[in-house]
Amino acid sequence: MLEHLRDDINSIIERDPAARNSWEVLTCYPGLQAIVMHRWARWCWTHRLKWVGRFISYLARIVTAIEIHPGAVIGRRVFIDHGFGVVIGETAEVGDDCTIYQGVTLGGTSLHSGAKRHPTLGRGVIVGAGAKVLGSFTVGDYAKVGSNAVLLKAVPVSATAVGNPAHVVQKDSSQAGGSAGLFAAYGVTPNGDDPLSIALHGLINHAVAQERQIERILTAMKSAGINCQSLQEFDKFDSVQLNKLVD
Repeated sequence: MLEHLRDDINSIIERDPAARNSWEVLTCYPGLQAIVMHRWARWCWTHRLKWVGRFISYLARIVTAIEIHPGAVIGRRVFIDHGFGVVIGETAEVGDDCTIYQGVTLGGTSLHSGAKRHPTLGRGVIVGAGAKVLGSFTVGDYAKVGSNAVLLKAVPVSATAVGNPAHVVQKDSSQAGGSAGLFAAYGVTPNGDDPLSIALHGLINHAVAQERQIERILTAMKSAGINCQSLQEFDKFDSVQLNKLVD
């Protein structure tokens, strides 16, 4: 237990620049306190003391504003940062080295008691503030879920999911092995452009290219003495303005 506690404290100091020392983390970080109390509750839950386990989790919620069902499986070095409003359901599984921010829900969408109803987070997953991960699917190792995303489907290894409903930004899976040393606060990644934004930029640029090509064709036809029926004049296609709106 003490070895796990030391690992938890050291991992928090590594991931939070505001953490100055071990004593401060131990006494002032509700995420760590919630994890410790969950271990007590989990022990009771697995030793047929289910009411005691539930009561400990209830007390932990009062003290920390973090609710972790004693049936949930929480790995080592899990960091619940700030933590206010975090809810982790009964059949949820959280892998080692995960980071979960405030307002996150790992919830279930099924009413079948005894079935796997909640998500599984792989190793090193980061779930941004306010994200809702709902359902019995797996979020792959070192994946990231953006803040306020509503995730309803599995996420591949090392990918990022953003939006409501969340869509996946696929990353190179060959990076998975090297992602353990990388940390992105709140799941924000450099160059992690929204794929919808990329697609819209492509369509806008394609439309501009088509407009220019049509202008060249019309100019060539007029030079050849071919008259074209006049069409209604429209405003020029402003690609710069449209690209700014997409951004």
